[in-house]
Amino acid sequence: MSKLKVLVACEQSGVVRDAFRNKGCDAYSCDILPNNSEFHIQDDVLKHLDEGWDLMIAHPTCTYLCNSGVHWLHKDPSRWDKLAEARGFFNSLLNCGIPKLCVENPIPHKYAKDGDNGIGQYTQIIQPYQFGEDASKATCLWLKNLPKLIPTNIIKKKRYANQTPSGQNKLGPSKDRWKLRSRTYEGIAEAMANQWGEA
Repeated sequence: MSKLKVLVACEQSGVVRDAFRNKGCDAYSCDILPNNSEFHIQDDVLKHLDEGWDLMIAHPTCTYLCNSGVHWLHKDPSRWDKLAEARGFFNSLLNCGIPKLCVENPIPHKYAKDGDNGIGQYTQIIQPYQFGEDASKATCLWLKNLPKLIPTNIIKKKRYANQTPSGQNKLGPSKDRWKLRSRTYEGIAEAMANQWGEA
């Protein structure tokens, strides 16, 4: 039986790619940024969507789509064009010909989600604390031909680690802050590989 061929789009860290490889899948990450793995494609992912993938996990940039940044649309008119470009890229991933896919992003604002060119309604919202991670960070999944992700190890607390200055959501200013914040939690990556790696 041939291995499941998996593309992890817009991933520089390799966390999701490695989780699927550890599961025995033929998985590659693809990003315009480098990664020192032989299983990383440094390029525009749109050039690689038609290479016989069975499954794609995609992490398009959320800067102009997420609800937390919607107020900037009314302060900086140039962001409307960037929003349109971001929606187009998101939809190119969501509507590509790969049979099974998951596109993830934070909760989107209405201008990203609604309308003829909008990214549409997500299928599911997950939290890191549902997958054994001491963190709270709502993440939306748009799923096609995949079941919803089932929580694996729910941690119940009043406050989670990333609600303090040490976590992803409260990282201080730095040139790599955006990169650190976009890194997928390992518990979520392992759940994706375990639950979808044989899909």
